[in-house]
Amino acid sequence: MKTIRLLKCPGYDPAMRFDRLTDLPLQFNAATALPGDLILPSPVNAHDHGYGIRTLDFGAVDDGLEVWIPGLRLRPRTDPYLEALVAFGRLAKTGVGATMHCHNSLNVDRLVDEASAVIRAANDIGIRIALSCPLLDHDAWAYDGGPQRLKPFLSTGDWQALEPTIPAYAPIPTQLAAVEAIAAVNTSPLVDVQYGPIGPQWCSNALLEAIAEASAHHNRRIHMHLLESPRQRLWLDRRFREGVVNYLDKIGFLSPRLAIAHGVQLRPDELELLAERGVQLVSNPSANLRLRSGIAPIASMTELGRPAFAIGLDGTGLDDDQDLWREMRLLYLLHGGRNLTRQLTAENVFHAAIRVGRQVINAKNAEDFTIIDYKALIADALFDDVDKAEVLLTRMSAQYARGLVVAGREVMRGGELTGVDFDAALAELLAQARADLPRLERQRPLVNALSEATRAYYASWPGIS
Repeated sequence: MKTIRLLKCPGYDPAMRFDRLTDLPLQFNAATALPGDLILPSPVNAHDHGYGIRTLDFGAVDDGLEVWIPGLRLRPRTDPYLEALVAFGRLAKTGVGATMHCHNSLNVDRLVDEASAVIRAANDIGIRIALSCPLLDHDAWAYDGGPQRLKPFLSTGDWQALEPTIPAYAPIPTQLAAVEAIAAVNTSPLVDVQYGPIGPQWCSNALLEAIAEASAHHNRRIHMHLLESPRQRLWLDRRFREGVVNYLDKIGFLSPRLAIAHGVQLRPDELELLAERGVQLVSNPSANLRLRSGIAPIASMTELGRPAFAIGLDGTGLDDDQDLWREMRLLYLLHGGRNLTRQLTAENVFHAAIRVGRQVINAKNAEDFTIIDYKALIADALFDDVDKAEVLLTRMSAQYARGLVVAGREVMRGGELTGVDFDAALAELLAQARADLPRLERQRPLVNALSEATRAYYASWPGIS
């Protein structure tokens, strides 16, 4: 008889076998598992942006990070609820039951309403969500001076079209108050609201210091991009002579309440300091490769035994399909090393994806789990005793996810969501996006010009190619 396998600690302990579903521990009884299935704790997508309409779909082709960012101006105007519903639905269909959602709105006047819509979408799907509320007061278009730096690289007509769209940012107290307003209404066992400074290059010192103080006062977590691209490294070294990580430590920003995404350009001494302060790093290998930022120093981190790291898709997975299982495989292969002893182990990867991921979203005690069609995964195998974690990191992909249970609720069964009609939601979202095409077509030449001006601006920096 084919048994049901339970892998409670992937990479640590072997799977347990049960002849019947009713023989499993009580918390797994909400599952619809079949003989031959494997049950394991759900991984967490620890850094993402909730793209219902993915970036390539609206023409934002992969490029260097700073050149790619202007393409986000072509994002279609769609219902925030529907956008999030599709994004979260994609994740849940792959067997991922929790995500860190870095919201993309730059308008504080809309943030509270949009956040409520996003959280409602997560509740309707049935997944856990941590919401990183965007905070910034420096322009995202060009480091070291904002959009004015791009003016010499744009035609007069393009600058005249661009200038009226340069945003004005709300005062710091207003931005922080919006986060607290969102938290007051939406916090629940499945929802955690966090401060989301987009990155130190887009925040004034006053804003960073205010966030550090507010985080300590409210015991609220912070989720922030840090040192993603070589251009960020170069500019932040100019701005913070003592080093940006040392500056953040000096103002009390570094603590176990902080998770940083990317960290590609971090140096060994900075990794040590982050580890000492209990900060978590979220690695996004596909996004960093696709946007030419490089490879995060995960291998050197495992040599140190710290800092803790998690794994996120950043909305730009390897196949553009939001498959966290493949992202885990990519990280596993990138950091295996070249020696006879593997540098990054299966234990490291699953610890990152599950335990540290839960810490990032403030859900350490979650008992969510995924059901995998393991029988199909090893259909051609001659031996049934190969380590299950190794099999998953070699072959697992979204197509083998058969079920998902979050906080006792069956969210996905047989590859289909139980709470919403995903295909209908996607069709409606695409219809909204296509209805916005006339505006996007008018905007596209300016966006392309802005991207090329950005490329020229950074190419003018000494040492940049």
